[in-house]
Amino acid sequence: MQKRFILLKIILLICFASVIFRLGLIMFVEHEAYFARAKIQQIKKEEIIPKRGNIYDRMGRELAISLEKESLFIDPASLKSVQAVNVLKNYVKVNPEQIEKLSEKNIRFLWLQRKVDSDLAEKIKALKIEGVGSVIEGARFYPKGFLASHVIGFVNIDEQGMEGLERQYDQYLRAEKTLKTVTVDARGKKLSQGDLKDVKGNDVFITIDEGLQYIVEKYLDEAVKKWQASSATAIMMDPFTGEILALANRPTYDPNNLKSIKNIGIIRNRAITDLYEPGSTFKIVTATAALEEGIVKPYTKFDCSQGYIEVGGKKIKDVHRNGVLTFEEVIQKSSNVGTIKIAMMLGKEKLYQYIKKFGFGEKTGIDLPGEISGYIRAPQKWSGTSIGAIPIGQEVGVTALQILRAYSAIANGGYLVKPFVVSDIRSPDGNILYKSVIQRQKIISDKTAKIMREILKKVTEQGGTATQAKLDGNDVAGKTGTAQKYDPKTHRYSKDRFVSSFVGFIPAQNPRIAMIVVIQDSKGAHYGGVVAAPVFKAIADEALAYLNVPRDDARQKGLVVTFDTQTNEKVAVVRR
Repeated sequence: MQKRFILLKIILLICFASVIFRLGLIMFVEHEAYFARAKIQQIKKEEIIPKRGNIYDRMGRELAISLEKESLFIDPASLKSVQAVNVLKNYVKVNPEQIEKLSEKNIRFLWLQRKVDSDLAEKIKALKIEGVGSVIEGARFYPKGFLASHVIGFVNIDEQGMEGLERQYDQYLRAEKTLKTVTVDARGKKLSQGDLKDVKGNDVFITIDEGLQYIVEKYLDEAVKKWQASSATAIMMDPFTGEILALANRPTYDPNNLKSIKNIGIIRNRAITDLYEPGSTFKIVTATAALEEGIVKPYTKFDCSQGYIEVGGKKIKDVHRNGVLTFEEVIQKSSNVGTIKIAMMLGKEKLYQYIKKFGFGEKTGIDLPGEISGYIRAPQKWSGTSIGAIPIGQEVGVTALQILRAYSAIANGGYLVKPFVVSDIRSPDGNILYKSVIQRQKIISDKTAKIMREILKKVTEQGGTATQAKLDGNDVAGKTGTAQKYDPKTHRYSKDRFVSSFVGFIPAQNPRIAMIVVIQDSKGAHYGGVVAAPVFKAIADEALAYLNVPRDDARQKGLVVTFDTQTNEKVAVVRR
């Protein structure tokens, strides 16, 4: 027994010494190797789901935000059960043949459906099908739906900007993917949430006003429905700064439901991508040039009694036969004959010079994708009829924004402004990364601009072509446009397809807004003064109330007009 006890002690001492020796090796010799292995097992790299920056209107109201949604995936190599595939088919689209092929190739990942509703995700996870999993992804959401969709644009499934501001400022809005370090236990359960905060892109603040945008879209919808128009555009801008306050096109789309788009042309921003012949709205170029060059005075007379003028063997008529008209009456009554006579006095070289001065034939530089430069030929390429056609808005191609910018130069005292939509961009911590700068260039004198404002105001008064644009309480200055569409099949101007437009600014002497309304292919009527002018009036009336712009007559009576946002009614308050 004694010998056995001694032997046991020796064995235990040897074992204990071995353990001590092994611990010594681990602690002092192999420490780094074991520490590295433990770190691999306890520390895990996890991808942070980046959030795209938000888009806000000028008042800080959300127009585009990022949410988190679950995306479902499968491991084809694990999902071998035909029964499991049949169960999934009740919830999402599944291609059994594709899964089988991928399984044979030992492919371990396939998207099942991305960014699904939470209810569907929970139902599928509750099935507990082996090989089916989910991950969290960022999902773009547009709280106002259709509102300003052509300005904001949209992103694709991977949150890359595809249209509008989402595309133009994608580099600012998107956030790069980042990994964070988390600690886990032996079963892989998280013990910490990591050492990095959420990753978020920069926020974009724009000049669009949600309230004004709503007003514009409401009345544009009514006009399209009333006139059964094929399309329509309206733009509202601050004529002094170039800030776009509202911009809308019809037809439109909901960026939250891109699958419903059947015609890809719906996403086109017609305000800056579509050319049209402007018709009589283009007459201000000739009129302004003649005044600026001192060729005419407001009361210079022109004989328009024939009702037509022959240019290059072609007769160009007035809608109504006029007698002798003064220069300002030529514009007020939109006389083609009078305008062409003024253009002939001016000459094609000078006319072309002012066309370019007003920015036609070149991009406005607005910070939206897809803008085109328009179309205007150099004088040496004009035909024998061009000096008659171009002054009245034919043989030229413009965008609605180009026309609006030209009228804004009359409104603001002679400056051609650069339109813009983004006012500033801010980092997640509030630092300003970009701030817009007002850009404008003097193109005509204050005197000429003032005379033109007075003339354009008379267009909406008795005897003018746009009496339906006149407001109660505020003077409106503007011009109608009625242009026949050119038919490429017959190589003639159509007799039943027209572009009806009205462009102007209000209040006439101290403009707060400049606006253009363009309606294509209206049914039942086609004159700009009948189709587009009433839309301008309806929008302007409500917009001025929304902006609390005093009525011209209220200024004299000591009244201020305010707007009740709850009841959408105007309220006149006595100024104390």
